[in-house]
Amino acid sequence: MNAADKRALRSAARFYAVQALFQMEKSGQTVEQVRHEFENHRIGIEAEGEAWVEADRALFARLVDLAVDHQAAIDQLTDRALVAKWPIARIDPTLRALFRAAGAEMARSDTPPRVVITEFVQIAQAFFPEGREAKFVNAVLDHMAREARPEAF
Repeated sequence: MNAADKRALRSAARFYAVQALFQMEKSGQTVEQVRHEFENHRIGIEAEGEAWVEADRALFARLVDLAVDHQAAIDQLTDRALVAKWPIARIDPTLRALFRAAGAEMARSDTPPRVVITEFVQIAQAFFPEGREAKFVNAVLDHMAREARPEAF
């Protein structure tokens, strides 16, 4: 597998992690239930004429598990990056899921912060094509990265 294919699998894993975290919050499902659904009925599956692309399943599982296991710390990190009038509890649930997945990868992996920021800004653009959310995500993730991994700057 070439480098571009590996990058595509990791990008898909990040996208699915955001979707899974969003689904957990909205449905009340457990991390095990959501991970099982994605791993067995979505990732790399074609159903009802809709094809779900393959993903780096290990990265997907790691991001979802880390985001859940360290949610309080990630939410605090996110809150410190947000404007005081907009704590994480008040922002769009899709953005909340995105910040949790990005925060998990940023704080708990050796992926360079710039890669994490770029990847999750692209995910924001996919969910919010009008663009202003992507700029917001970029600013918040940059702040989070500088706090979580100051040695990388």
